[in-house]
Amino acid sequence: MEPVIIVLVILVVLVFIALIKTIQVIPQASAAIVERFGRYTRTLNAGLNIVVPFIDTIRNRIDLREQVVPFPPQPVITQDNLVVNIDTVIYYQVTDARAATYEVASYIQAIEQLTVTTLRNIIGGMDLERTLTSREEINAALRGVLDEATGKWGIRVNRVELKAIEPPTSIQDSMEKQMRADRDKRAAILTAEGTRQAAILTAEGEKQSQILRAEGEAKAAALRAEGEAQAVRTVFEAIHAGDPDQKLLSYQYLQMLPKIAEGDANKLWIVPSEIGDALKGLSGAMGNFGNFGGGGGGGSSVPPQNKGTGSDRRERPSID
Repeated sequence: MEPVIIVLVILVVLVFIALIKTIQVIPQASAAIVERFGRYTRTLNAGLNIVVPFIDTIRNRIDLREQVVPFPPQPVITQDNLVVNIDTVIYYQVTDARAATYEVASYIQAIEQLTVTTLRNIIGGMDLERTLTSREEINAALRGVLDEATGKWGIRVNRVELKAIEPPTSIQDSMEKQMRADRDKRAAILTAEGTRQAAILTAEGEKQSQILRAEGEAKAAALRAEGEAQAVRTVFEAIHAGDPDQKLLSYQYLQMLPKIAEGDANKLWIVPSEIGDALKGLSGAMGNFGNFGGGGGGGSSVPPQNKGTGSDRRERPSID
C-alpha cells in the first residue's frame, strides 16, 4: 500500500505543477514572450492564458508602461573646448515586446550609450552660451535621433530632458561675476532713471506751482486794481455829486497836513504849491465869517502867501 500511496502523491504533485504551468495570468499593461523548445511562439497579453506545460516556457515578462530612466552625468566637450557635465532623463515605452526581447540584448544600456554619443555630437557643435540657453533645441534633436534608432527595437522614446548642465567651476565663478555685474548695472540704471523721473516730476510740480502762483497774483492784482479804480470812480462821482466849493476843499486839505507830517524822523517835508491857494480860500472864508459875526469890526486879514512855481520847502519846527 505504501508504494501506491507514494505514487499517488507524486502524480498529484505533478498534476498540480502542470496546472500551474498551464495557466498563466498576465497583469494589465504587461506582456510575456513564450518559447517552445527555445523558439519564439507567441506573445501573451494581459489576462488568463493557457500554455503547454513542460513544452512552452516564459522567456521574458515586459512592462508596457512608460518608463523613466535617469542617466548619470556625462562629460561633454563644447565647441569652445569647455567640458560640461550633463544629466539626462529618458521617458520611453515598449511598443513591441518581441522586438525588445530579440532585437537588442539590453535596450536600457543601448539607450544610455546612444544618448551619450548623440549628446556629444550635438553639444560638440555648440558653444557654452548656446548650450546653456538651447535646452529645448538639444532635447528635440536628441529625441529625434533616439526615436529613429530605437524604433527597430520596439521602443518609443516619448521625451528627453536635460536635468542639469554644469560648466567647470572657473566658468561658474566667471558667470556669477558677470551676472552680478549685470545686476549692479541694471540697478544703477534703474536708480538713475528713478532719480531722473523724480527730478522731472519735481520740476514739473514747481513749474505748475509757479504758473498757478503767477496766475493767482495776476488775478489778485487785476482784482485789486479794479477795486481801486472802482473806489476812485465812486469817490470822484461822490465829489462831483456833492458839488463842493473851494472853501470845503481848502479845509479838507488842511486836515490832511498833520498826516503828511506824521513820524518822528520827518524833519524836512515838502508842501505843494497849491497849499497857497488853499490857504487863501480858507482865510477868505474866515474873514467873511468874522465880518459877518463882528458887525464889520476890524478883523485881521491874512497876509497874502507867496505862490511858488513848484514846491516850497519848509522846515518842520521842532518842539522842545
